[in-house]
Amino acid sequence: MGWNVDMSYELDPLPYEYDALEPHISEQVLEWHHDTHHQGYVNGWNAAEETLEENREAGDFSSSGGAIRNVTHNSSGHILHDLFWQNMSAEGGDEPEGDLAARIEEDFGSYEAWKGEFEAAASAAGGWALLVYDTFSNQLRNVVVDKHDQGAIWGGHPILALDVWEHSYYHDYGPARGEFVDNFFEVVDWDEPSSRYEQAVELFE
Repeated sequence: MGWNVDMSYELDPLPYEYDALEPHISEQVLEWHHDTHHQGYVNGWNAAEETLEENREAGDFSSSGGAIRNVTHNSSGHILHDLFWQNMSAEGGDEPEGDLAARIEEDFGSYEAWKGEFEAAASAAGGWALLVYDTFSNQLRNVVVDKHDQGAIWGGHPILALDVWEHSYYHDYGPARGEFVDNFFEVVDWDEPSSRYEQAVELFE
């Protein structure tokens, strides 16, 4: 269903308590990150959609170009944050199993090789490191995404998302992004990425 003035996007609550990921991610960071930063992308998406709707009705498209950019930026921010919250939990920290583990080994050579490359993506990114299922090449691929929507691959179905904007770690780790990335793996819950991988394969292979 498309967006209209009687409908708007909403921020879902976290799938766990704010202190659930401590000590790896603090309660304070989750409150700020979810309630303020993520909410801002939802608000920005709704505002941009409203502008586009008003411009269509008025037949005046002078501000539509900027609004379209705001849709892609804010919608991507909302979608990736949703995935980021879902692919972590207090029960995380293990390695992937089953079909996803086998596919990581097939496409990267080993889990260790995938992880090393993913950490390099996180070090290089100005926004996000993503593991995606590339539906054009039918393979898993690590992607460096700046902001929320620069560097994404067309047809890339997100499997795992790591937010490396400074607001995701600076309060807890200062400039030590690498330490934050290391600790992210202590809370990764592979149930959600595995489910997203299986969905992608069913749809696209």
